[in-house]
Amino acid sequence: MLPLSETQILQSFVNASHKEITDLSLPLDFATIDWDRLDYFGWRDRRSPRRAYVVVRLDDSPVGVLLRQSEVVPRTRAQCSWCQDITLTNEVVFYGAKRAGDAGRKGDTVGTLICANLGCSANARKRPPLAYIGFDVDAAREKQIIDLSKHAEGFVRAVLGDPEVKHEGPFEP
Repeated sequence: MLPLSETQILQSFVNASHKEITDLSLPLDFATIDWDRLDYFGWRDRRSPRRAYVVVRLDDSPVGVLLRQSEVVPRTRAQCSWCQDITLTNEVVFYGAKRAGDAGRKGDTVGTLICANLGCSANARKRPPLAYIGFDVDAAREKQIIDLSKHAEGFVRAVLGDPEVKHEGPFEP
């Protein structure tokens, strides 16, 4: 992901009110983020524990989405819809997002299961286990990274109400 400034991030949100954007708190380590190792920029709000943010590049422009964590925790071990890591040690939770524009003002939302800490970029870069003799681990890792980008972008497009979105995850418009 290309580096983003605080101003670019604040101006990118498509489903947040002016008040929600002014209340936003960037991560404490914002100045030291390794942008080359991110497929999207995601973080939890340290002042509002059930609020999180994701910024994805769509057509070379940053698009930000405000997420809200469900109060209900999945009863069984859920798989992240974005990184699809089956060896996760962290929690996966349901995040919902208001749709952008009139649909969101009317209460329309979309949601998906994502790693609670939004660490999918690191998960996608882990070496996958050897599945069989001759398994190309590097190609599999590269596919994980590409798939993560597609899933995150697809969710953001669903928030935007893009009719061309091909839904691959549990979210539906």
